[in-house]
Amino acid sequence: MAEQEAAGRGATFSPLSLDEVVAAVAARAGAWSRTTPAERAVLLERVIADTSRVADAWLEAACAAKGYDPASAEGGEEAFSGIGTFLRLAQALRRSMRDLDTRGRPQYAGPVAHRPGERLAVRVAPAGPFDRILFTGLTAEVWMAPGLDEAEIRATQAAAYRDPGAHAGVAVVLAAGNVASLGPRDVLNKLFVEGRVAILKANPVNDYLVPFWEGALAALIEGGFVRIVSGGPDVGAYLTDHAAVHEVHLTGSAATHDAIVFGPGEEGVRRKAANDPRLATPVTCELGNVSPVIVVPGAWSASELAYQARHVATMLANNAGFNCLAPRVLVTHAAWPQREAFLDALEGVLASLPPRRAYYPGAFARRDRFVAAHPEARALGAPAADDAMAWTLIRDVDPRATDDVAFTVEAFCALMGETALPGDSAAAFLDGAVAFCNDVLWGTLSATILVDPRTQRDPAFAPALERAVAGLRYGTVGVNAWHAMGFVLGTTVWGAAPGHLATDIQSGRGFVGNALLFAHPEKTVVRGPFVTRPDPLWFATSRRSGPGLRRLVDFEAQPSWGRLPRLALAALRP
Repeated sequence: MAEQEAAGRGATFSPLSLDEVVAAVAARAGAWSRTTPAERAVLLERVIADTSRVADAWLEAACAAKGYDPASAEGGEEAFSGIGTFLRLAQALRRSMRDLDTRGRPQYAGPVAHRPGERLAVRVAPAGPFDRILFTGLTAEVWMAPGLDEAEIRATQAAAYRDPGAHAGVAVVLAAGNVASLGPRDVLNKLFVEGRVAILKANPVNDYLVPFWEGALAALIEGGFVRIVSGGPDVGAYLTDHAAVHEVHLTGSAATHDAIVFGPGEEGVRRKAANDPRLATPVTCELGNVSPVIVVPGAWSASELAYQARHVATMLANNAGFNCLAPRVLVTHAAWPQREAFLDALEGVLASLPPRRAYYPGAFARRDRFVAAHPEARALGAPAADDAMAWTLIRDVDPRATDDVAFTVEAFCALMGETALPGDSAAAFLDGAVAFCNDVLWGTLSATILVDPRTQRDPAFAPALERAVAGLRYGTVGVNAWHAMGFVLGTTVWGAAPGHLATDIQSGRGFVGNALLFAHPEKTVVRGPFVTRPDPLWFATSRRSGPGLRRLVDFEAQPSWGRLPRLALAALRP
């Protein structure tokens, strides 16, 4: 194996040095299992403080890599998605550690409600008074596996703390290359939710972040519970094959999963077909999605239509479209009188947003594949540089062409499609849209439903909405809230719908986040208002995003009533 340089430290990793890394972390697995919740809470306090200390340099490096001005709306978005979401999870886990120490289990917001299919749903957000202000009108539930009662939900929380020794071991975390917070968040999940010590392997796309991750996780690294390494696929392959590694977690593509589990090339194809994995180590993963946004027909006002155009445009623009949770297919009603007006408004918003640098490898080749299949695709916005990609919308993809690339391949660039389904009513359309998403679109990670409040109140429609939320086979479902909120909140769980086989892994296996340490989650459901005034800070069209989201990151590090006025001022400033 070629030696690989460890970013930020000037060291090299050979097989021998990787063996030393694994041995050093493995030697601390027992000590971690004996670390009390109170002691873990203190470590998280240090993680939060250390993350704040390196946040400015971290943000500058990330913005330089993606071509953003740190003071711009894009810079604010990077600050919150790349740093703020990590801080939110750390804070939520710290609260759970304190609850474990003082009350025996993490405390959830509640209430607990009955949902279809003998399921209970636990309200997990808002998690406190600050969330009610920061995420106005937003609520989130974690739906549990069928048949559990509330006593069982509580009794099975924090399983790794009931018999810590049985959960001790070494996890290898293969970080994604798109969002800066993903690798560190997955490390927190392994340590504080599942009881493992961890080796984090950076993706080559963002291994420049290793020095900042090391700064943020310094308390855990100094304790010997975490190590961070860099390098190419050979480093990842050596670690995942290591005899002292108990489990692997990766965020990436289904192709990467298959190469790890079954092997590369023709031999890997043969093994997958025979269900003969080469890797016996358990693998959890989050692997992307052709994420749908279902647009329920209704009589929208002009301001509502404009708002939802900004909402959906933001979903695509975030991180230049390099998100597993970006919208890839808009599912509209063919007979909706406002369909063309909505799509025109969406195109107008996208055309107004500066195209961003296509920093993720292979982006233009992926875009070209879609455009070759759909020459009618519309390029929106004028790229200012050769490495920037215009926003692209493919209207009116035939829903009968179930093998269309727009339905079967995650674009993973600044592109999405739209398809129109029939239905003689809003309820009939929604029933058909759920079946289409479940049976045609690839992946099971996340989906959103947009529906106006007047339609929601229609007695003929309301049961269809609840059927849809229950029936969508996705790990997160948003209703008037971008499904990304299931990732952001931290007290929710994030991952594919349960049940995928290794031979058909789709969006993956297992959940992350899960700061409330649930043992049997099935999905996250996030609900929000149809329109929020003013627009949320995270909207790509917001002129307040840059400073506002930077202040939100500062607030997540040190939440207090005294800090709210400054944040509110940034949020409300024109």
